[in-house]
Amino acid sequence: MNSANQIYSNDRPLRILLCDDHALVMDGIRSRLECFDHINIIGEASNGVEALSLAGELRPDVVLMDISMPVMNGLEAAEKFRETLPDTKVVILSMHENPEYLRTAQQAGAKGFILKDVSSNDMVRAIETIANGGEAYSSTFDRISAGEGSNSDGVPLTTRERTVLRLLAKGASNKHVARELDISVRTVETHRRNIKRKLDIDSSAGLVRYAIEKGLVTLDTNA
Repeated sequence: MNSANQIYSNDRPLRILLCDDHALVMDGIRSRLECFDHINIIGEASNGVEALSLAGELRPDVVLMDISMPVMNGLEAAEKFRETLPDTKVVILSMHENPEYLRTAQQAGAKGFILKDVSSNDMVRAIETIANGGEAYSSTFDRISAGEGSNSDGVPLTTRERTVLRLLAKGASNKHVARELDISVRTVETHRRNIKRKLDIDSSAGLVRYAIEKGLVTLDTNA
């Protein structure tokens, strides 16, 4: 068993909830973390809705959450955790070094953004730091997490609105967005109107240009 130069100060083990829709990835993270004797994996979820439900029952200290998941993605779930379970810290795990995901995660209330390919020791140190009340980000994001370029567009879009905007900018119809996010077409239309109003943009083409300029949509648009 390892200690990773332990910085967690509490006598009891850290209670961790894992959330990822890929069983193989979840198994890999679990096996890495179970090597540390002060880490206790108390549950697993495959989407944000399941994570919120389990967290309400199990009360984990930290939730390690993927971004791209069905039903409710990690960014939307982080926002819900902030509203309903503020004592539970959310750490976003991702394979992608997209600064916009980091900014959106911070706005949603996540306390960390860690790339999945970090070492086990670095992952545990990040968890410990967050459990102790701090924040932790992979070194790729150091300048952004320190504030450089954070929320650079200055537009108060919610996590859901940013998700809708990404899908619309990628060419998805209202019906496709509704199906993808499991919401009604009328709700998508409401989000579209609110986004246009907040950005002061009248046309769909304008939304696409904005999304590209702000890095919400890139050549690689997978989360």
